[in-house]
Amino acid sequence: MSTLRLADREFRAGEFAVMAVVNRTPDSFFDRGRTYGFHAALDAVDEAVAGGADIIDIGGVKAGPGEEVDPAEEIRRVADLVSAVRERHPDVVISVDTWRAEVGEVVAQAGADLLNDTWGGVDPRLAEVAARHGIGLVCAHAGRVTPRTRPHRIAYDDVVKDVVGYTVELAERAVRAGVRRDAILIDPAHDFGKNTWHSLEVSRRLHELVATGWPVLVAVSNKDFVGESLGGLPVAERHAGTLATLAVSAWQGARVFRVHDAASARAALATVARLRSEV
Repeated sequence: MSTLRLADREFRAGEFAVMAVVNRTPDSFFDRGRTYGFHAALDAVDEAVAGGADIIDIGGVKAGPGEEVDPAEEIRRVADLVSAVRERHPDVVISVDTWRAEVGEVVAQAGADLLNDTWGGVDPRLAEVAARHGIGLVCAHAGRVTPRTRPHRIAYDDVVKDVVGYTVELAERAVRAGVRRDAILIDPAHDFGKNTWHSLEVSRRLHELVATGWPVLVAVSNKDFVGESLGGLPVAERHAGTLATLAVSAWQGARVFRVHDAASARAALATVARLRSEV
């Protein structure tokens, strides 16, 4: 596995990076707006960094259906926070969760090091933004669906084959657009354009994504497939299932882990690293 380089940080093969979620949204599925306020969001960043986060992933739009958020409002929510985090934590890698090139351009100028394109390349200009600013890009598989929608009865002949083929295609396309190869990650995007069975199958066979040679990011924290797999648990009771899924993913070779609780994730991943070192 190759070294992943984001900003001035290097994550070598076998090292795990924790990406902490900080959402400036009033309707996040997880915290219901707890970090919507600017100062609350900045406090959450401080807490995540203290807990061992290597990357802060800032989002301004709820992933699921909800109130319309236009590019101007998304920029208002995230750009100033990126600038503040850049000044407050100069060594942390800053990621912004967006599918829009116009948002990517503004946050790149504000100091972002990574564009987390969760919706899988719906705006190909986002890769051009990453290339122009010399920053990283996450290439995700969202089932080719429209952002913020939940498709009804989506189906795949082989979901993992589809995920591998699509994310690798996006990654190679990003390289052709000028994005540095060592600054690209692929993400199966659990629950995006997938039902619970699909997300579980991706989790079981994550090693097939790792085998592509691209660094793999997993974003499974408190997601619906975790709750449904455990008998329909609500969001507040999915923590143990989240840590178990992180451990399985790390054991198979995932490199970056997008989470809501950086300290717990760091402890779980340290345990996996220790176990792997004894094999």
